Amino acid sequence: MTPAAVKIELPGIEKFKSGKVREVYDLGDQYLFVASDRISAFDCIMPNGIPDKGRVLNMISKFWFDRTGDVVKNHMISTDVADFPAELQEHAELLRGRSMLVKKAELLPVECIVRGYLIGSGWKEYQKSGTIGGMPLRAGYEMAGKLDEPIFTPSTKADEGHDENISIDQMKEIVGEELGQKLIDVSMNLYKTAADYALTKGIIIADTKFEFGMIGDELILIDEVLTPDSSRFWPADTYKPGSSPFSFDKQFVRDYLETLDWDKTPPAPALPEEILMKSREKYLEAYKLLTGTELEC
Repeated sequence: MTPAAVKIELPGIEKFKSGKVREVYDLGDQYLFVASDRISAFDCIMPNGIPDKGRVLNMISKFWFDRTGDVVKNHMISTDVADFPAELQEHAELLRGRSMLVKKAELLPVECIVRGYLIGSGWKEYQKSGTIGGMPLRAGYEMAGKLDEPIFTPSTKADEGHDENISIDQMKEIVGEELGQKLIDVSMNLYKTAADYALTKGIIIADTKFEFGMIGDELILIDEVLTPDSSRFWPADTYKPGSSPFSFDKQFVRDYLETLDWDKTPPAPALPEEILMKSREKYLEAYKLLTGTELEC
């Protein structure tokens, strides 16, 4: 039987906000994050989702939160439904594997992007001006080339519309000099720690974005972390600079949509089952490579 995407509904539980992928519920002194199977492409949410995608994202985040706790503390409390408040137990089957109980933190209004390879908007900027995030790079890089050193390029955190790239100086104006420098140092450390580990498992983390919050005076890593949705994961065994590598994410979806006569504005077209299942396989493969275990679906 073909698995189906799950619709997230928790009657009686107060919803704090709904994102492109995650539903966030307010439990008083804690939040409940629930990762749906929704998928977006070209800033449009597709009408049908990728089965088990939410479980993959949630459990990869758990994996990295566990591994990086010595770099920076994070907001994760538990992904075990048995640890959740009593009012959530009737929803245990829906929540299992795709939900995380987290500490409440004050969100910092910047995204911390670390790039280890030259691809996407960074490659376009480099081609145009020889810079990335406004910072000059040496000549001679190819598309998808590995940077001599990873680069930190922040952006604003937009509730609606597109995030906007900003300079490090602009970021420090927003959050303060000392905290801004800490965000850089922690983000670079997280990226290097994760990228080195992932490479031993056959995955290149080309770039990623981190989000942080404050609990009192303490910096906390929040949201999702180092997933195929927040990062570019490339298979190391087929990587070749000079062309755009295949990704462990929604590339099947993007490639399919590019073949359609669709103007990339809502409403988005429904995705064929074949595309959904191929994408599901790549998400599950990324989880297995990173963790060494099969995801319980």
